[in-house]
Amino acid sequence: MTNIEAITLEVADVEAAAKFYANAFGLPEQVRLRATEEPTSGFRGFTLSLLVSQPGNVHALVDALVGAGATTLKPVKKSLWGVGGVVQAPDGTIWKVATSSKKDTAPASTAFDRIVLLLGATDVAATKQFYVDHGLPVAKSFGKKYVEFDTGASAVGMGLYERKALAKDAGVPPEGSGSHRIAVVTDAGAFADPDGFAWEPPASA
Repeated sequence: MTNIEAITLEVADVEAAAKFYANAFGLPEQVRLRATEEPTSGFRGFTLSLLVSQPGNVHALVDALVGAGATTLKPVKKSLWGVGGVVQAPDGTIWKVATSSKKDTAPASTAFDRIVLLLGATDVAATKQFYVDHGLPVAKSFGKKYVEFDTGASAVGMGLYERKALAKDAGVPPEGSGSHRIAVVTDAGAFADPDGFAWEPPASA
């Protein structure tokens, strides 16, 4: 099974990005930063989610992110599936904070349980098969709209969402061009998926 060790965010200013994440929730080992000057505009085709145990943590993390300099894209609110909110970091990365729980069972904190990467796919079915061929078995699949992969004990979870649907979920227009500004650190070798998302071995990160 393919292991996802970390996510490398490519940013214009590594020092500023490191300071932002340190102030927001502490830069976790699953997230790395690398300088780039590659042009990018609009929606970059992915989101990162912080999955937490309770609504209080959603509010605490979103408040911390906004307090550190993030922009609110979707305020925290309840839905049929739980509680969540979406922000955009100063480096351009879109972060969703969510929980399936609707009640707090402990004091609120900025602790999170897992980071999940959602990639926007032009053709979900074809991209799903691409990743299956690269060692990522499917855990859940909902037609041609959404796929969740079984990443086992990987530090980062991963799924696919139809690009326009992912942009809508994030609260941004689907248009975008240039660099995705992200790389997936994996033991599966170096390759790029059908939408141009780069995967690379740990030594390259």
